[in-house]
Amino acid sequence: MTRRIILVRAVNVGGTAKLPMAHWRALAESLGAAEVSSYIASGNLLCIPPGPPEDFDRALEAAVQARFGFFREVISRSHDEVLDALQAHPFDVIDPRFSYITFLQAPPTPDAVRAASALETGEDRWQVIGREMHLRYAQGAGAPQMKELAISRTLGVTGTARNLNTVRRLIELAGA
Repeated sequence: MTRRIILVRAVNVGGTAKLPMAHWRALAESLGAAEVSSYIASGNLLCIPPGPPEDFDRALEAAVQARFGFFREVISRSHDEVLDALQAHPFDVIDPRFSYITFLQAPPTPDAVRAASALETGEDRWQVIGREMHLRYAQGAGAPQMKELAISRTLGVTGTARNLNTVRRLIELAGA
């Protein structure tokens, strides 16, 4: 089994859903993961899961809920899957902090993608490729013209976004 990049959605932002990284690593280890490390406080974990990755993701979700009292989705990918997603990024990268990949739990349906395409985005751009939604904010994520949450709701699939700087660093760490 190889190291996986494990992402938890929406922790340590805005004062809610606090998940200290030391506890996040300890939860993974308590569930049998090996070579556990984390990267920055936004819920990025690297480890070798003890069994099927999807089973481990669900076990982490349950452990976070039991230990911290809130539910957050856990989405994981292999090093190669994240590298492929980065290489597939369809937009010019003007500033990697303005470009994101949202790792989705599953690919959205074609009908959902069509419905989401009708939403106004201004100069911001998004595109679904497989299980990832690629985003580029014209003025950065802090000043979005598109409503990424509305797009995600319309797609009907939960995901968690990381900017390209973070994605590149996670690829580097997972490959080490």
